[in-house]
Amino acid sequence: MNWQAIKSIYIFEMARFFRTLTQSFISPVISTSLYFVVFGAAIGSRIEQVEGVSYGAFIVPGLIMLSVMTQATSNASFGIYFPKFIGTIYELLSAPISFFEIVIGYVGAAATKALFIGVIILATAHLFVDLSIVHPVAMLAFLVMTCLSFALLGFIIGLWAQNFEQLQLIPLLVITPLVFLGGSFYSISMLPGAWQTVAMFNPVVYLVSGFRWSFFGVSDVPIGVSLLAIGLFTAVCIGVIAWIFRTGYRLKP
Repeated sequence: MNWQAIKSIYIFEMARFFRTLTQSFISPVISTSLYFVVFGAAIGSRIEQVEGVSYGAFIVPGLIMLSVMTQATSNASFGIYFPKFIGTIYELLSAPISFFEIVIGYVGAAATKALFIGVIILATAHLFVDLSIVHPVAMLAFLVMTCLSFALLGFIIGLWAQNFEQLQLIPLLVITPLVFLGGSFYSISMLPGAWQTVAMFNPVVYLVSGFRWSFFGVSDVPIGVSLLAIGLFTAVCIGVIAWIFRTGYRLKP
């Protein structure tokens, strides 16, 4: 394992994050505050509790998941796409470093950035609602696994994209709608029976449900199913990345 190469990639990517530290921290705080004003005040005044939890607290796991998924995806996709765009990726591919080490460096940095954002949103949420975490270790584990799995997805998008429009296509048209429709701001049990069945085909439901369980001990699906969903999603992403590097898909002219 070439730890020096991994460290170099990781530090380079994290340096880019810290150069825009103010923007990176202020933006999620403002967004989270607006969500609490709109959803917590407007809707929360009409829905006092969901599954025994105040509505303001109930939406916190969904807010964190929304930001973490989008941030992990966008950071990882841009991180690997930019070397493709300027042509320096060929220097990386010709260096004595395996694809696995490249993935660890880029995905590790993107996941770390998303984890920072998740912690910031959690701290901001404490300013608006009384929040307790029933399973703090499980909460941290779910948060880390989600950061890693969606950073892997973003890495795939960055390798696949051929322009900046494609780079934004999947996060905007696929991931964000799936998160909003995945029970981030409501319980799946509140939907009509037919729509509950449809919602079960949304993979984000299992991630949000498991993460919410770590906060309040309640979930829409069994915790084991949520863990299995994250594991399968991560394994599929790793398999796709390995195939891309093995075949050179969209890496070689």
